[in-house]
Amino acid sequence: MVFGRLWHMRIGHMRPVSDVERRSRLARRHGLASGERYADALAATRAMTVLHATEAATVHLSLWARVDRLAVDDVERALYDDRSLVKQLAMRRTLFVFPRDLLPAAWASASARVAAQQRAQLGKRVVGAGIAADADAWIARAFDDVLDLLGDGVPRTTAQVRELVPELEGRFTLGDPSKKWGGDFPIGRWVVGTLAAEGRLVRATNAGHWRRNLPTWTTTDAWLGDVPEPWSAEAGYAELVRRWLFTFGPGTEADIVWWLGSTKTAVRKALAEVGAVEVALEGDATGWVLPDDVDPVAPVEPWGALLPTLDPTVMGWRGRSFYLDASHAPYLFDTNGNAGHTAWWDGRIVGCWVQDPAGVVVPVLREDVGSEGRAALDAEAARLTDWLDGVRITNVYASPQMKGAALP
Repeated sequence: MVFGRLWHMRIGHMRPVSDVERRSRLARRHGLASGERYADALAATRAMTVLHATEAATVHLSLWARVDRLAVDDVERALYDDRSLVKQLAMRRTLFVFPRDLLPAAWASASARVAAQQRAQLGKRVVGAGIAADADAWIARAFDDVLDLLGDGVPRTTAQVRELVPELEGRFTLGDPSKKWGGDFPIGRWVVGTLAAEGRLVRATNAGHWRRNLPTWTTTDAWLGDVPEPWSAEAGYAELVRRWLFTFGPGTEADIVWWLGSTKTAVRKALAEVGAVEVALEGDATGWVLPDDVDPVAPVEPWGALLPTLDPTVMGWRGRSFYLDASHAPYLFDTNGNAGHTAWWDGRIVGCWVQDPAGVVVPVLREDVGSEGRAALDAEAARLTDWLDGVRITNVYASPQMKGAALP
């Protein structure tokens, strides 16, 4: 009670939003609490603004956690038949699944920022590897050749594109070839990737299993048909921030800058454009919500969830103290802040989950969640085991705990 009085004295006119309420908002908006799940893949993706897609399995597992009776085919249909969901490189040079209607906002803002960075890097690599002395002329020619090839609407893998566009076979060295992420690479992957970041190419069908990224490529016009014009950069950033606030608000300016991969200036303009309202968060921080989203959110009953690597709930904020004990972070996140699989109880991360050699999902908890929490997470594990039906998920971003770090 004393804390509550002091908090109200500090915030003045700003409404206080406690960590408990933030967790209730998360539970409801993210479709994780009992009775809050979404009707289908598109509705769940809209609710989350975007889904992380760096690891292909994350898309399916993030939707499984939020949509009852979801089948793998439902996700594939939304991605590749209905095309209501589309993969796009955007914020922080990360691959996401977007609701189709949000693409023009991203193309003008977050994706455009990434595309400019990638084009500059491409030019340096073309010259540095001795592929061409005039990078701009080479890039223009390579872009035209790739777009001419893929304009027939036939999706092709990067390797197939390289076979048919000979100049893409030039190679460059990235990093230290003796290291895991270094090596000698064909320049074609950067040509295709930059065109996709610019919104001129799109990831079409997946040539591999649903748990692996092996994209084919085609032109955006061929894949989407009637393609709307990109918005202005300012309008694009404002729309991304507006949707972020609905999904993740309240959040701080630092949260939005980090998630958006942009500048404070762009974020402040966007907050002003959408009429965002300040609220007082615990820890003496100022958060932001949409102007029609200021009212308190009712508490929810305790809930359990198993979320995949880089799930959007886990990766939505830079400041994670309201749902993550700092002592758990070194076990459940890598040094860059990327999350592995996580286990949640009552709005907080309490551990991770792994699969045994038979494919059975097993929660690995870092704290005592009581009998109710353990039963809820065991039930989720059984549900996910049944859904995976023997499919084993491999992860690039496996956390230390997933790799076998001992519990304290």
